[in-house]
Amino acid sequence: MAKLTARTPKGMRDFLPADMIKRQYVFGVIREVFESFGFEPIDTPVLELRENLMSGNYGEDAEKLIYYAQHPGAKEELALRYDLTVPLSRFFAAHENDLSLPFRRYHIAPVWRGDRPQKGRFREFYQCDADIVGVRHMGADAEVMNVVYTVLKRLGFADFTIKYNNRKLLLGIGAYSGVPENRLPFLYRTIDKTDKIGLEGVTEELRKEGLAEETVQRLVNLLVVEDGDASKRLALLGQLREEMDGIDIAQQGLEELEQLTRSADALGLLGNTAMDFTMVRGLGYYTGPIFETFITKPENLGAVQGGGRYDELIGLFRGQSLPTTGISFGIERILELMDILNLYPASIGSTVVQALVTLFSDDLQTDALKLAMELREAGIRTETYMDARKGIGKQIGYADSKRIPIVVIAGQDELKAGQVRLKRLADGHEESVNRRELGSAARRLLNLA
Repeated sequence: MAKLTARTPKGMRDFLPADMIKRQYVFGVIREVFESFGFEPIDTPVLELRENLMSGNYGEDAEKLIYYAQHPGAKEELALRYDLTVPLSRFFAAHENDLSLPFRRYHIAPVWRGDRPQKGRFREFYQCDADIVGVRHMGADAEVMNVVYTVLKRLGFADFTIKYNNRKLLLGIGAYSGVPENRLPFLYRTIDKTDKIGLEGVTEELRKEGLAEETVQRLVNLLVVEDGDASKRLALLGQLREEMDGIDIAQQGLEELEQLTRSADALGLLGNTAMDFTMVRGLGYYTGPIFETFITKPENLGAVQGGGRYDELIGLFRGQSLPTTGISFGIERILELMDILNLYPASIGSTVVQALVTLFSDDLQTDALKLAMELREAGIRTETYMDARKGIGKQIGYADSKRIPIVVIAGQDELKAGQVRLKRLADGHEESVNRRELGSAARRLLNLA
């Protein structure tokens, strides 16, 4: 038989049990927070109709990364989902009669992008999304901002900044500065580089593009935000209202930013936020407030969340738009940073098993299985060792290598006497207990009692 190469496709990964335990912990925290805010779970197929994904207004660069998935002879043109947002829009339009507005959903699932694999960037990865459909007021945007804040605090992140901006304001800034409409996509791509090249670099690129010096200076001056408390932010927004008087789209964006700032202040979030007019977000479907969150200490460790308002996207599937806003966590980056910052609880081990029942001889297999059942009935996750050819010492070594906390030892004589021995591997503590007390004694040694 020819030997196959045991490798995964580029940009896709296997996960060992120890990795999955960490992932499940983080997913569990995020799920609990989502549900505590009243978001309900949904799921959608991994495959969508190609025409649906291509109509999602991701943007030209993003659309190049969509994976097509065509079966020979199939009539439908299919593609792997690129994100969880366009599928939500299709989902809502398909099931509108079974849903109530406002509709809060969360979705934790993998997505696929034909990106160039590199550190921290994969072709298959999970997203954790929460969205509110049917609320026009900025209270919905403040709510999803609060979700981001709560998740990161619950996971143990102390220093992070939720940046917020508004796409309507960006359109207004372009119009006020005199940038021709056909040059706006270039303008936004350039502004979005501010974190990497600074405002001086942005200024230089705008000049190279041939924009008039007056246009460049007026535009760059509007992008500078001196951050501060709510009163300072609101004062700046008020000044911009006066400066861009008569530009309706800018006035709408500024009003939404004022509402969002007041709500964030009232919720106690403002200290972990920053108003940033250079934050653009690349996807083309955003229509209002946009968000990006960065872990900021011990240094700027990169973005872990993105999102915003996309009021027109559901309208592509139902013929009439609905106000919608939401956020998405970059779970892979969060997992990496939790390792770097050592944020996992001490209780998160490398195995789910809490107890190992050892096996003296093959004729005690049934007794070992019964002991394991008794431990499981006591709420203890238990593995039974099933190869009596390995001595008790090697079985204990197996438990130690897997970091299983306790082992159960019961030979023929002990079983006849109604006794079992328990050994806690962390400190070597060992004790004999009555068989009837096995579950309670094991819970005590595991600090579960």
